[in-house]
Amino acid sequence: QVQLVESGGGLVQAGGSLRLSCGYSRRTFSMYAMGWFRQAPGKEREFVAAISWSGGTTYYVDSVKGRFTISRDNAKDTVYLQMNSLEPEDTAVYYCAATPTSDSSKYYYLSPNYAYWGQGTQVTVSS
Repeated sequence: QVQLVESGGGLVQAGGSLRLSCGYSRRTFSMYAMGWFRQAPGKEREFVAAISWSGGTTYYVDSVKGRFTISRDNAKDTVYLQMNSLEPEDTAVYYCAATPTSDSSKYYYLSPNYAYWGQGTQVTVSS
């Protein structure tokens, strides 16, 4: 059964914005932190951002700090990734993922720690 569903990808010009959404099952992912990863052609999957269950703590890879914002609305069972000032280097398939809460901030940067993944949504940024 599908438990994480991404949407919002598309084609945008450099400098533009997109907002990705990921719907999740509250019954399955109660108290889970959520993350966004991306994978460009020929490259390994890369951590982008993560957010705690409460939404009070966020983590970002350096390359997106100041441009991307992760947020969540637990009442709507949805996590978002607002992407501004997009660059061609942001072109990738973006994946939503869920992981149990950890006290270690480094934990959230590692894809093997996420047991649940969405199917991915393509983001293409043209120059």
